[in-house]
Amino acid sequence: MLGGLIDNLTGANKSGRLKGTVVLMRKNVLDLNDFGATILDGLAEFIGKGVTCQLVSSTAADQNNGGRGKVSAEAELEQWLTSLPSLTTGESKFGLTFDGWEVGKLGVPGAIIVNNYHDNEFFLKTITLDDVPGRGKLTFVANSWVYPAAKYRYSRVFFANDTYLPSQMPAALKPYRDDELRNLRGDDQQGPYQEHDRVYRYDVYNDLGEDRPILGGTADHPYPRRGRTGRKPNTNDPSLESRLSLLDQIYVPRDEKFGHLKMSDFLGYSIKAITQGIIPAVRTYVDTTPGEFDSFQDIINLYEGGIKLPKIAAFEEMRKRFPLQLIKDLIPVGGDSLLKLPLPHIIMEDKQAWRTDEEFAREVLAGVNPVMITRLTEFPPKSTLDPSKYGDHTSTITAAHIEKNLEGFTVQKALESNKLYILDHHDRFMPFLIDVNNLDGNFIYATRTLFFLRSDGRLTPLAIELSEPFIQGGLTTAKSKVYTPVPSGSVEGWVWELAKAYVAVGDSGWHQLVSHWLNTHAVMEPFVISTNRHLSVTHPVHKLLSPHYRDTMTINALARQTLINAGGIFEMTVFPGKFALGMSSVVYKNWNFTEQGLPDDLIKRGVAVPDPSSPYKVRLLIEDYPYAADGLAIWHAIEQYVSEYLAIYYPNDGVLRGDVELQAWWKETREVGHGDLKDAPWWPKMQSVAELAKSCTTIIWIASALHAAVNFGQYPYAGYLPNRPTVSRRRMPEPGTDEYAELGRDPERAFIHTITSQIQTIIGISLLEVLSKHSSDELYLGQRDTPEWTSDPKALAVFKRFSDRLVEIESNVVGMNQDPQLKNRNGPAKLPYMLLYPNTSDHKGDAAGLTAKGIPNSISI
Repeated sequence: MLGGLIDNLTGANKSGRLKGTVVLMRKNVLDLNDFGATILDGLAEFIGKGVTCQLVSSTAADQNNGGRGKVSAEAELEQWLTSLPSLTTGESKFGLTFDGWEVGKLGVPGAIIVNNYHDNEFFLKTITLDDVPGRGKLTFVANSWVYPAAKYRYSRVFFANDTYLPSQMPAALKPYRDDELRNLRGDDQQGPYQEHDRVYRYDVYNDLGEDRPILGGTADHPYPRRGRTGRKPNTNDPSLESRLSLLDQIYVPRDEKFGHLKMSDFLGYSIKAITQGIIPAVRTYVDTTPGEFDSFQDIINLYEGGIKLPKIAAFEEMRKRFPLQLIKDLIPVGGDSLLKLPLPHIIMEDKQAWRTDEEFAREVLAGVNPVMITRLTEFPPKSTLDPSKYGDHTSTITAAHIEKNLEGFTVQKALESNKLYILDHHDRFMPFLIDVNNLDGNFIYATRTLFFLRSDGRLTPLAIELSEPFIQGGLTTAKSKVYTPVPSGSVEGWVWELAKAYVAVGDSGWHQLVSHWLNTHAVMEPFVISTNRHLSVTHPVHKLLSPHYRDTMTINALARQTLINAGGIFEMTVFPGKFALGMSSVVYKNWNFTEQGLPDDLIKRGVAVPDPSSPYKVRLLIEDYPYAADGLAIWHAIEQYVSEYLAIYYPNDGVLRGDVELQAWWKETREVGHGDLKDAPWWPKMQSVAELAKSCTTIIWIASALHAAVNFGQYPYAGYLPNRPTVSRRRMPEPGTDEYAELGRDPERAFIHTITSQIQTIIGISLLEVLSKHSSDELYLGQRDTPEWTSDPKALAVFKRFSDRLVEIESNVVGMNQDPQLKNRNGPAKLPYMLLYPNTSDHKGDAAGLTAKGIPNSISI
């Protein structure tokens, strides 16, 4: 192809001059705290010898340099071009002229070498050459930090935005492609890695702190791998990696770090979380009941009133309990009033709607954890726990408990009619409850909740079974009690409210630990690492997947430092406490990549059946299931996009089987990144284009829609803790006890004193506010950060069709939310389901903040 272009050259380039532009961002624009860089590197410093570029030929090889493409002389950056349009905040644009590059002799450049002779790094966005004979405009997409040349062992090379399978790479560029992948693998570099290093390697989770199991590498505690930092071992236990102070930056490869707007937003949110989180906790000392809220209004006051602080000696002690000491100096010592927390969406329209049975049931289909409900296929529900250890854990729910609410159906007829559903947290938690309930301030039940699908499409709860472990004859059996709906207003009505709260506690813990952390954040990181180690930036699959990896390693590193670590916010605020991550490792034993795609997940849970006549190939048994209905449309759009895109590059399975980079990528993902499960029989063999398409669709689904569905509803639904408590502290009150009498005398106080404590509530919701926000530079599904991400017009057309389909889905979502027949779309709380509204049409950041809508490309918060 390139030879043909050269044959057709007109000779317009006989002078050998090529002109272009460089777009970069200075470090001092990106890092507002780095005043040193501001002084050292004025814009003028970039002109002249500060930064130089060298073209690399894609056709003319230098036999004295290992057959690599010939390299031009260094060209210096020229005048600062301020007047050019389309520069975003902080970008600087420079001219660039190459003399002596005759395209007729040297060919079209295929790569460019960038040399930084400054003292500081800069962020290189793009380099564009204009009017290249036979080619026209030629763009090199970098989106990379370039450090001073002395910090690297190699030249920084950036390829033109062309796409090549390894076998199609021009021979003169192939050595540069191989060098770049070898540099990124960094297998000869043990660490500790420095900020400028670009090494992607794997490690186990041995950095969470002492007295916690190492996750990964053993049969007892399997886990996905994380990015290696190479830090020194812990002095007390060399099998652990040393911990950093919270002021230190944890290593992730530099191009994985938050971009400039995102990091300042994240720090801003974090500062707010701390100032709003710790200081209200000091009310412990001025409240009539030390350390407790006493009514729902007390909690609502968090949102409706600012809090003034007295000067209290215990303040310093409270600050010690909060692990994010990052910004201690910014916390006022007393006397300052605070901004209030924003009102969570769940109580915006109606402060009581969350208490209704209808809203409780609706949130199973359209809440923050809508991925758990399964269809009941036998009654009573059975257990899969090993009877030799646990005895018989069959449910104690009987037909008499539920038949009065089945709209005239018998239990058997309701089962056959696909009318019975279950939220079953019994087997998930029972094996851990003895340990978990020995933690201070914990009393957790294993729960089963039965629902009936009404004729109008709504779910209604039928019964809740609360079970606790009971040691009997050497077996951990269950001691269970069943509760059924009672109208509010009586003591028994409040008992039913508490039963729903115990269910929400278990579901909240599972949501944070498994649905959110394990099944999106943790399982995605190995794919990020392996892609960077084995797929060149010129590889079509790298171009397809890389937007869906943005910021994931960074947010996971921050999580290990402050959220999921020993004594971190997660352990402080969610009931499994120090056992949390160990529990998620037990769950990972049964993780199956091929079941993570939405259609497979819905079929496995029995809430959908295969249907070849549907465009989605499945039919929902709960038709008004907002997460599934919107999700299937999104899944289908991703699936079409991926299939059309891959068809451009893989005309048949043989081409895929011969793709050495792709085969190495998949082998390492399976054998190293998810190495503890490498022998599982379900792994795709990666021998067909269909397998690759399904795998890439699944990766994009997890990173975008699945994560959006379980993340951005956290504050809207759970920011009001009575709706989604994270801890229960005492047993269900029994008649004749003081607690039962309190339920009659002061029911709100009794309810609140049973669930999450005041300090846990305030710290927890402050964190949820941070985690539920969209950043101002969010990139949504169907958007790319660089319009010139590929030179391939076919790929650009496929992506445009994908974006257009997503915009259509947006109007469909809005339309369904306005349809009065679809009662689960809004519910009693009048909270429309927008978590899977793509937001592709928003190019201005209008959805930034706490909007409960939008699907970002990647797991970036």
